Amino acid sequence: MGLLNLVSLFGIFGLCAIAWLFSENRSLRVFPWRVVGMGILLQLILGALVFLVPLTREALQGFSNLLDGVFLAADTGANFVFGNNIVPLPTKPASVNLGYIFAFRALPTVIFFSGLMALLYNIGVIQVITNVFAKVFYSVMRLSGAEALSGAANIFVGIEAAIVVKPYLAKMTRSELCAILTCCFGTAASSTLAIYVSFLRPVFPNILGHLVSASIIAIPACFVLSKILVPETEIPLTAGGIPSEKTVRDDFDDDFNGEEFAPQETVAGELIERVSPLDAAIVGALDGVKMAVSIAAILILILGLVSLVNQIFAGLSNIPGVIGQFFGIVTLANIQGAMFLPFTFLTGVSLEWNELWESSVLIGRRLLELAIPPYQSLAIAAARPENPLSDRAVLIVSYALSGFAHLASVGIFVGGTIALIPSRRKDISELGWKALFAGTLATLMIACVAGFYDTGNPSILGEKPAIVAPAALPKVTAPLPVPVAPASPKVTAKPTKLLKKPAAPTPSPR
Repeated sequence: MGLLNLVSLFGIFGLCAIAWLFSENRSLRVFPWRVVGMGILLQLILGALVFLVPLTREALQGFSNLLDGVFLAADTGANFVFGNNIVPLPTKPASVNLGYIFAFRALPTVIFFSGLMALLYNIGVIQVITNVFAKVFYSVMRLSGAEALSGAANIFVGIEAAIVVKPYLAKMTRSELCAILTCCFGTAASSTLAIYVSFLRPVFPNILGHLVSASIIAIPACFVLSKILVPETEIPLTAGGIPSEKTVRDDFDDDFNGEEFAPQETVAGELIERVSPLDAAIVGALDGVKMAVSIAAILILILGLVSLVNQIFAGLSNIPGVIGQFFGIVTLANIQGAMFLPFTFLTGVSLEWNELWESSVLIGRRLLELAIPPYQSLAIAAARPENPLSDRAVLIVSYALSGFAHLASVGIFVGGTIALIPSRRKDISELGWKALFAGTLATLMIACVAGFYDTGNPSILGEKPAIVAPAALPKVTAPLPVPVAPASPKVTAKPTKLLKKPAAPTPSPR
């Protein structure tokens, strides 16, 4: 075990200490000792299964290979709609290389995965897996049944996980509400994982399996940090066990007026009842369309605003004297990198300054830019011919970016939860920012777990091609700078200088 592994292990407890400093109640009498102790132990056990046990690692590799067929299926449908030049297939190379076009290469996978997950939910596959994890979280950490069930559902979906326990939401404690919101921020929806995979697969072939494991490990991390930040001081309604569909009907019979409890969906705001797996898949695909459009719209807005602010900073850098020198290195990316530098150090990503700084900038950029542009930049940084990011940095940053802990999600998750329980508007509005903070710390905690178990074994990332062609990577444009730290304070070159561009390609924000 090396020094960086020990730094990562220390980082797990360091993040807990940071959460405690900002806690609503720092009294040791209400400190969630069992949740913290068993939650960290559960993360380490899950991490050991992923990184140390050969059988589990081979299963993870097989799972990644199996899901390659799912991506091929998504590309096949997109190829028919958009044509071979925009979405080429392995068996049908494009006659004209138009490069990587995000709207046509990444977003169709969101639509396909959304429909696929709806289909699996309709036939009961997702419920079986969710209930298994809910029982583990409930029995090991002694959470309330409702928050354990909702947290487990977050492995696959986003704010939709709150609907699973909707009848209990209005009567939940502040601590329970914060935990549910934190799980939304700290995990990534299955549909958007496809976007991250499309960027990183050339440099991190096993990325899909690790992103799935990151979502699982993140749930106990979210509970640990949310319970420290907002300790439980009341007795939850579902403290006695995990609610089932039947107990929900029995406990809240008035809500259903004696009617059968049937899964329902909405299309264009109209309530419909799911009647078949095919119907569920179609509704899921339509939801995926809305999600894809939302992702595109938010990216256009956010990256445009970031570019606008950076242009203002660039203009100020032209002022002669100290002011110009100051704004010569100030960009939003650098500001966020400086904010996240102590947290990034705790993950044990590197002791080499330039790599530590670049990793911090990539992690920090998610706060404003969502996770998609940083993942794109991470792929390019890992494949550049000179001074690429190390495999350890790629692994740790991949885990740290895997959640939805960014400002755009505050409106989505807080607004979505308020729509479910308007009577708790005040509590949810106050807890939204605390949950964002806890979710951010949770993604850094699972990065610490990955850093603790990383031994440099190349099988962790998977077998990469001998040469990663630049054409296999997406193109970086002006709004997506990756700053490189200056060698000394006297250097006047901007840290935000863009890397050399490669030639091009391959819940919602939940």
